[in-house]
Amino acid sequence: MSSGSDYAHLWRLFDDYLPPSTEPQEVSISKDGEKRLLLALSQLSREIQLLTANATSNLRQEDNHCLSDIISRLISLLTVQSQFVPHLAGNILVAISEFVASSGSGWDFFIRLLCVYAEMVVTNMSNVHFEPSPLHSELLGFLVVFKDRLKNVNWLTVAGIIQVLRNILKYFKQERGDELVNVYLDSVHSCLLNVPWSSMDVVFDDHYGNKKYNIEYGSEKEPRVLFLGNFIQFLCSFAEQVCSVETLGGSLDKHVILPKIINLIPKLLYWCLGNGGNCVNKRISQYLKHKLLGLMIRLSCQICLDSLVLLSWLTLLHDYFQEHLYEPVMQIGDKDDCLGDSPFLSSVSHGEEYSNSMSCCHLQRQAIFLFLRCSISLINLKGDTEMHCSCSTASSCLVSEAMPDLCCCTRKKGLLQIYTWLCGHLPIDMFIDHEMYTVKCIKFASFLLQLYVNEDDMLFGLLLQLLSFPSYEEKQIHKEQWEFKVVKEDAHFHVSNVFNPINLFHLFLAELHYDHQVLLDYLISKDNGISCAEYLLRCLRMVSDSWQLFVEFSVGRQVKNHSFSKRRKLLSHGSSFQTKLPSRSVKNSCLSVEQKLEGNSSYHCELNTTGEQAYWKARDCLLSLKTSMENLHQKNLFPYNPEVLLKRLRRFQELCFKQ
Repeated sequence: MSSGSDYAHLWRLFDDYLPPSTEPQEVSISKDGEKRLLLALSQLSREIQLLTANATSNLRQEDNHCLSDIISRLISLLTVQSQFVPHLAGNILVAISEFVASSGSGWDFFIRLLCVYAEMVVTNMSNVHFEPSPLHSELLGFLVVFKDRLKNVNWLTVAGIIQVLRNILKYFKQERGDELVNVYLDSVHSCLLNVPWSSMDVVFDDHYGNKKYNIEYGSEKEPRVLFLGNFIQFLCSFAEQVCSVETLGGSLDKHVILPKIINLIPKLLYWCLGNGGNCVNKRISQYLKHKLLGLMIRLSCQICLDSLVLLSWLTLLHDYFQEHLYEPVMQIGDKDDCLGDSPFLSSVSHGEEYSNSMSCCHLQRQAIFLFLRCSISLINLKGDTEMHCSCSTASSCLVSEAMPDLCCCTRKKGLLQIYTWLCGHLPIDMFIDHEMYTVKCIKFASFLLQLYVNEDDMLFGLLLQLLSFPSYEEKQIHKEQWEFKVVKEDAHFHVSNVFNPINLFHLFLAELHYDHQVLLDYLISKDNGISCAEYLLRCLRMVSDSWQLFVEFSVGRQVKNHSFSKRRKLLSHGSSFQTKLPSRSVKNSCLSVEQKLEGNSSYHCELNTTGEQAYWKARDCLLSLKTSMENLHQKNLFPYNPEVLLKRLRRFQELCFKQ
C-alpha cells in the first residue's frame, strides 16, 4: 500500500456506510431511520476494527482533511435524540483513536482536533465567541467543515464528547505508551484553560429571577445533568492520570495542571447543586454530590492544597454537605452499608427507601473524610501561619488555647473546625465525669471506624490522616485531675482524646475481630498494601513509645459483626502455606457469622472488653501476623520486602514477653 492509503481507506468506508446524504438533518429521527443508521454504524465499526489490526501507514497532509471530516460527522451524530445512536457514534470515535495510534502517526493531530471541537461546542452553547487556544490555533482551517454542523449541538453533544475523551484515556493508559498519553494530557489541559467557564454560569441559572434551574430527571434540562456527571467523572480520571504520568517521570507537572481543576470546584458545586445544595430530584442530587466529593477527595490526595483552598473547601462542605457532616455517626452501627454495587443505582429488591439510606451513608462517609482531611491539613501546614498570629512556634498554636483565640491562624481554624464538628456529635455538656467522658469518646471513635470498615481505601486514608493529628503534649489528665472546664475550654485536649491513636489502633483491630488473616490480606493487597503497612508501622512505633497506654486500654462497647465478609482468599493458586490459627481468645471472642446470623440478621457481637482482654487479643493477633509474614517471606511469597514491618513486630514481641 502507498503511504497514507489506510486513511484514504478509512474515509472511503465512511462514504460507503455513512454518506453525507444519510446524515440526519434534525436531532429527531424516525424509528426506521434510527434502525438504518444503527445498522450502518455497526457495520462501519466492524470494518474499522479490521482496518486497525493491519494499520501501518503514516498520515499525509491531505489526510488531515479526511480525518477532520470523519470526526465532525461522528460528533454531529452525538446530537441525535436516540438512546443508541450517540452511544455507537462515540464508540466509533474511540475505535478511530485506536486506529490512529496503531498507524504510527497522526495521534497529535487527532487528539488536538477532538479537543478543539469540544471547545467549539462548549463556547457555542455558552454563546461566546470561539478563539482556539495557542496550542490548537493552527487547526482553524480544519474547523470550517464543522461549523455547518453546529446548529444542532446541545449539552448531549458536549456530554458525548467528554465521554469519548474519558473512554480514550481509559483505553490508552492501559494499552499505550507514555508518549501518546502525554500528548493527550497536554491537549486536554490546553482545552481546559481555554474554555470560558465563567460564561457558563448563566447556562445553569434560570432567566426568571436568576434562580437555580430545577434539574429533574426526564425533563428538557436532563442533558445538562449528563454533561455535569460526565465532566466530573472525566476530571477524576484526568487528575489521576496526570499524577500517574508525573510519578513515572513524565514531563507534565501536576502543580500546573491540577490547580485549574481545583479552581473549578466552586463552580461545579454551584452548577450541580445551586445555592440551596439540592436539586429537585433527590437521586440526581445524591449522584452529583457523590461525584463531586469523589473528585475533591482525589484532588486532595494528589496535591498539597494551600490554606486558602482548604478554608474555601471547608466553607463549601458546610454550604453543600452540612446534613451529611452532622448526620448522627452513632446510628451507623445499625446499618448494613457494605457497598457491593453503586449505592446510587435503583434497587428493585430493596426498594427506594433502602437505596436512599445507602446513598446517604456513603455521602456521609465521603463528606466526613474530606472534612477531616481538610481540617487536619490546615493544622499541619508549615510556613503558612498568618502574620498576625501571636504563636511563637507551630506547636504552641494548639496547646491549651482558650476557645475565643482559635481564629488567629490557619492551624487554629483547622482545630476549631474539628472541635465544633465533634461538639455537634458529642455535646460537651453531657460529660459529667472522667469515666463517662472516656467511654463516650472511645465509642464515638468506634462508630466512626465502622462507617469506613468496609471501604478499604478510605479506611486507611482516614486512619493515616488521624495519625497525623498533632499529639497533645501536656501530661495526660487522670481521673482525679479531670475537670469539665478542661474539655470545654481546651479544644486540642478534647480532639486528641477522641482521636487517640492508641485507642484507634485497638478499635481497628477489634473491628477486624482480631483476625490476623484479614490484616495479612490487607498487607498483600495491590490496592491497600502500602497504606496498611504504613499504618501498622506508625502504630507499632507509638505502641512501643506508649506501652502502658496500649496495655491498659479498655472500654465496654458493641461492634457489628460484619468484618468477616471482607475476607479475601489468601494465596490462591494452590499454595501449600498454612498460617497459624488464631488463639483461643480470638476464636472465642465472637461466634461465627453463620451461627450468629442464623435467624437474626441484625445480630450484634457484644464485646465487653476489659483492659486485659483487649491487650491479649491484640497481642495474639499481632504475633500471629508476625509468624505468618515470616513464613511467607522465607518462601519468597510476600509481594514486597516486609523486613521493616517485621522488625517492628519483633520489638512488639519483646515488649509482650517483658509484660
